Amino acid sequence: MVENASIMEDTAADLNGRIADRVRELRAARALSLDALATRSGVSRSMISLVERGESSPTAVVLEKLAAGLGVTMAAMFEAPRSTAASGQPIARREEQRAWRDPGSGYVRRNVSPAGRPLPVQIVEVEFPPKSRVAFESGARDVGIHQQVWVLEGTIEITVGEDRHRLRDGDCLAMELDRPIMFHNPTRKPARYVVVTMSDPPSR
Repeated sequence: MVENASIMEDTAADLNGRIADRVRELRAARALSLDALATRSGVSRSMISLVERGESSPTAVVLEKLAAGLGVTMAAMFEAPRSTAASGQPIARREEQRAWRDPGSGYVRRNVSPAGRPLPVQIVEVEFPPKSRVAFESGARDVGIHQQVWVLEGTIEITVGEDRHRLRDGDCLAMELDRPIMFHNPTRKPARYVVVTMSDPPSR
């Protein structure tokens, strides 16, 4: 488990409630029924219902599937609902940046970018525990999503499709979320890295 005082986690209940509100909002905005979102995401209708009621602590894998089904990035799942988000603020103060621990792998992610603004780029900081791994079943999406992973400390292995990349301090990997992707820390020390995500503009 990663221990670092620089990243403070919100309570699970607080974040489960925020995720619940966000999933409901995104699903309603796209006029998707529970069954429709289940089909698009590969997450069962019953699990989506639990998430939307704040009665489940979804793993990163589940959240990534829901994000893909809703046509957004995973970082967008942690934003405050538009009805409550403060708009127009150009600065995200450190104490306002929400941190979340994946109940599956134990990795901690923190949205760094200011919330409530229509930004073309999203920045997330991640702390990845020793020997942990998480596999995302990424596939083709309606909108292309591109990421760059910049390692600040430690070592992380990222497998994109059949290509495996071992990254160390200062290394940066560019990739598109159109194939299965696995993150793995093969060492006995935590890794810390930044993920920069950008979506293609919608076609006209």
